[in-house]
Amino acid sequence: MHVGEQYSGHPDPAATRKTGPLGQLRRRVGRRDPVARLWVLAAWIGGILVLTAVLARISLASPLNSDGANIALQGWDLLHGHLLLHGWIVSDASFYTFEVPLLALGEALFGLTVITAHIVSALTYAIVAAFAVAVARTNSSGAAAAARCGVVIAVLAAPVVTQPGVAILLEAPQHIGTSAYFLGCFLLIDRAPGWRFTAPLVSVILTVGQVGDATVLYVAVPAVVLVCAYRVLASREIRSADTAIGVAAAASVPLAIGCRAAMRHLGGYVLVPPRNAISQPGQWWSNAGLTWHDIRTLFGAAAPGPASAPSVVAVAFAWVCLAAAVIGLARVAWTWRTASRAEQLLGAAIVANLLVYLVSTMASSVSAREISAVLPCGAVLAARAVVPGRITGVNRAAATLFVAAVAALAPLVAAAAQPTVTPAAVPLAAWLKAHKLSYGIAGYWSGSVVTLASGETVQIRAVASQNDDFFPFYWETKPGWYAASQHDANFMIADTARSSISDNFSVADIEGHFGRPAAIYHVAGYDVMVYRKNLLRHLGTPWEPSPAGRAQRPTGVTTAVCHSCSQRPGGIR
Repeated sequence: MHVGEQYSGHPDPAATRKTGPLGQLRRRVGRRDPVARLWVLAAWIGGILVLTAVLARISLASPLNSDGANIALQGWDLLHGHLLLHGWIVSDASFYTFEVPLLALGEALFGLTVITAHIVSALTYAIVAAFAVAVARTNSSGAAAAARCGVVIAVLAAPVVTQPGVAILLEAPQHIGTSAYFLGCFLLIDRAPGWRFTAPLVSVILTVGQVGDATVLYVAVPAVVLVCAYRVLASREIRSADTAIGVAAAASVPLAIGCRAAMRHLGGYVLVPPRNAISQPGQWWSNAGLTWHDIRTLFGAAAPGPASAPSVVAVAFAWVCLAAAVIGLARVAWTWRTASRAEQLLGAAIVANLLVYLVSTMASSVSAREISAVLPCGAVLAARAVVPGRITGVNRAAATLFVAAVAALAPLVAAAAQPTVTPAAVPLAAWLKAHKLSYGIAGYWSGSVVTLASGETVQIRAVASQNDDFFPFYWETKPGWYAASQHDANFMIADTARSSISDNFSVADIEGHFGRPAAIYHVAGYDVMVYRKNLLRHLGTPWEPSPAGRAQRPTGVTTAVCHSCSQRPGGIR
């Protein structure tokens, strides 16, 4: 960075230098007083904890499913020394570098429980919100900074009033935590582009992010590289901070590949090959409609269920938030040449995420989580577009703060007022434990969630089915769970009430393969079928990813699209 170079989005220090006693006090408090810095840090931590508590209460209104339960079990293994998750076959996104360590930390404090999973999901969203607030309030102060914070929280709170929004954002790791890598990287680039450690840190952040979620590869890395390339061309300065940052971002790709190869060599977890490919061009128009539907779902603007006065108000508010985000994106496009680095990066990330989703095979009406980064990025742009960097006048500042506070708090209060839900897995786990039934099998959605609810004292492993044949389902699982020489699975759970999802099986399905059980018990809407034999010995050849990364499975295996995982590996949906 050359002497005298100005950073877009950062005012000239000489032009904004405060004079007089007040200016000296601000400089002394902001730059030199360690006590003041501790107070600021305490305020940030306190705010995150309060927001986490509110979000955890909201999360309890949506039952955890087996996806979240399996991630919690991975965190439990990590906590107990399995640092590379040896033996695990995870999904096409491991969340190994963010959500899994957070779950391990939460389980160290609160134990392996469903409540812990809800708390960690809330903490993940609160951390994303904190990064979004930090990016949004850059170049603002006083009432303007506070109002921008309020707008960000309002946009992020709008979707959690609805059940689909809670399921996407607060139920389990659904890519929303990956946004922390986006926003943290953008914040660093925007505030300290000329710092000599910025480029190396950007490379580290993006590398770590890619190990946990390939979304960083497809969205964050292109956004950083393209924005830096544009700024280099616009300034005609090859030797600049933007060049270093762009090169560092590109270098993160081979570094991430090398990290994964090293982890595999050392016996780390296996990733299921993702089913991400470019769809046929003729499908893009249909994908555009699905993308728009998922955007509305993500922002809470897609009305779920029958209309009521509260739901109409919530959807109307969500539409306002979505409109503000669209205005923010349009503002960045219109003022691109003078926009700050953060605004350019956020706009590029939104466009990249939506374009990749639109032309890919991932687009579906239940895959809004794949574009979840659009929500916090849109929230930041909405705040920066709606609230100016400075607000003059006491009355105007007070009115702005009041509106921002109401907009932020109202959806959170409304969502927190929803009644909590006790998952059926909780009484089922208690019944199984009381009757000393400790190891069994079930469909995917009736498996690990019961294991988590019991604190792993009852272990239920997921199986899939094809033509009346049952076999281990190697998705978020460990092959050792199905070793008949080590485990005795003497019961299977039939979920007749939810058998429309073909990962769940009826009594007739199970009897058709395993024969009549010794006893059937009806518990919490489930049928527990107890046998006098080890059911693991009667399972067929499992589907599994080979070490080379190619999916191998019995042909013709199909399962239904579920509410949280629309893509299943190797053709399993």
